[in-house]
Amino acid sequence: MFGIGMPELIVIMVIALIVLGPKRLPEVARSLGKAMAEFRRQSSEIMEDFQAQARLDEDRDPGRRTTPPPAPTPAANTVAATPTAAPADRSPTTPA
Repeated sequence: MFGIGMPELIVIMVIALIVLGPKRLPEVARSLGKAMAEFRRQSSEIMEDFQAQARLDEDRDPGRRTTPPPAPTPAANTVAATPTAAPADRSPTTPA
């Protein structure tokens, strides 16, 4: 649960008891529990909507690929022919 161990949880509860007091702590805990339940419900509804839309898209276009096509393989033994330049005619130079 979020990497919180029992000692950390006890410290958090003691601080909450000191800050909020024994009368208000149950009200806050109840409100927090309701808010978390509502958040979970809303997030599960959103996930269900996304999944339903994905199923509709698949039903609408059954030939659609779900995986990318394989990469083309390079042709074997293909070497690009590059023209080579002939060496320039160099005449020996004499010192002046």
